[in-house]
Amino acid sequence: MKTILHIIRKEFLQLSRDRRFLIMTIVPPVIQLIILGYAANLDVKNLPIIVCDMDNSRMSRQLIDDFHNSGYFTLEGYVEKIQMVDNYIDNGDAAMAVVIPRGFERKLTAGESPRLQLIVDGAESNSASVGLNYASMIVAKFSQKIIIERSQSLDSNSFKPIRVNPEIRVWYNPELKSRNFMVPGVLALLLMVITIILTSLAIVKEKEIGTIEQLIVTPIKPVQLIIGKLTPFFIIAVLDIILVLMVSYFWFRVPIKGNLFLLFGLCMIFLLNTLGIGLFISTIARSQQQAMMTAVFFFMMPMVFLSGFVFPIENMPPIIQHITYLLPLRYFFVIVRGLFLKGVGLFELWDEALILLIFGIAILSLSALRFQKKLN
Repeated sequence: MKTILHIIRKEFLQLSRDRRFLIMTIVPPVIQLIILGYAANLDVKNLPIIVCDMDNSRMSRQLIDDFHNSGYFTLEGYVEKIQMVDNYIDNGDAAMAVVIPRGFERKLTAGESPRLQLIVDGAESNSASVGLNYASMIVAKFSQKIIIERSQSLDSNSFKPIRVNPEIRVWYNPELKSRNFMVPGVLALLLMVITIILTSLAIVKEKEIGTIEQLIVTPIKPVQLIIGKLTPFFIIAVLDIILVLMVSYFWFRVPIKGNLFLLFGLCMIFLLNTLGIGLFISTIARSQQQAMMTAVFFFMMPMVFLSGFVFPIENMPPIIQHITYLLPLRYFFVIVRGLFLKGVGLFELWDEALILLIFGIAILSLSALRFQKKLN
C-alpha cells in the first residue's frame, strides 16, 4: 500500500510541475459544458417565415397573426408574388413561406375548403419537420375556430360540432426543454473524453521522455504501478464530476431528481471503463500523437455517434443497433438521463449498471494484462 501511495504522490508532483496540463484537466470540462449546454439545443423557436398573402382579407390576416403570436415563428416580411419567395429561402433569410391564395376568405365563407401552401427549407431537416408540425397545429386550430364560430352563428336546433379537448400531461420534462435532455449527455461525454485522453497521454508521455525507464528498475509490481498511475486521474475525474454537476444545476438549472450518491456511485463504475480504455491505448501507442488519434477515431467518435447522444438508436439499421450494445457509453446515457430527469433508482437501473460493471472489469483487466513494466 505504501508503494502505491508513493506512486500516487509522484504522479501528483509530476502534474503540479506541468501547470498547463493541470489546468487542462479542470477548466476545459466546465467551459465545454457551458458551450455545449447552449449549443446542443434541439428546441425550435422563432423560426423565420415569409408570407405571401394574395387574398389580403380579414381571415388571411387573422391566420398570419396566429403564426406570429404562437411564439414559434418570427415574421420576416411580406411578398406580393410567390416568385419572390425563392430569394428569401435561397439566401437563408426565411426557413418557411406561407402562401395564402386568392379567394381564401370567400371559400371559407361559402363552406368550402381552401388550399394553403407551406414552403419549407429542408436543408436542416430537424427544424423543417418541427416547423411543419407547428404550422400544421396552427392551421388546425384556425380551422377548428372557424367551425365553432360558424356553428355558434346558426340557430340552436342546428348541428353543433363536438369538441374533444385532450388533457396533456408530460412526464419527466414538463417544459419539453431539450437542454434538460442534452446536458446530462454532455456530462457523460466530458467524463469519457477527459479520462480516456488524460490516462492514455500521461502514460505514453513517460515513454517519450524516458521516465518509464526509472520505473522499470524499481521493485514495483505491475499491479501497483497501474493502480498508482490510474488513481490520480480517477481523483481528477471525481473533481470534474462535482464541477460539472454544479454547473448543470446552478447555471443551466437542470434538476437532479435522482439520488446524488447513486449518481456518483454509477459514475465510478463508468470510470472503470474509460480508465481501462485509456490504459489500453497507452499500451499500443508509441507517441502522444498516436494515442490521441487512436482515442479519437477508434473509441470516442464511435461512442459519440452510436450511443444515442444525438441520434436515436431505434432509428439506426439493425446491424448498427446490435453494435451499440458493445459501447459502455450507451448504458451510461440511460443511467444519467434516468437519474437527472426521471429520478429513478437502482431498481430501475440495475441491468445497465450490471452491464457497465462487467464491461468495466473486463476492459480494465484486459488492459492491465497488456500493460507490462518493460520497454517494447
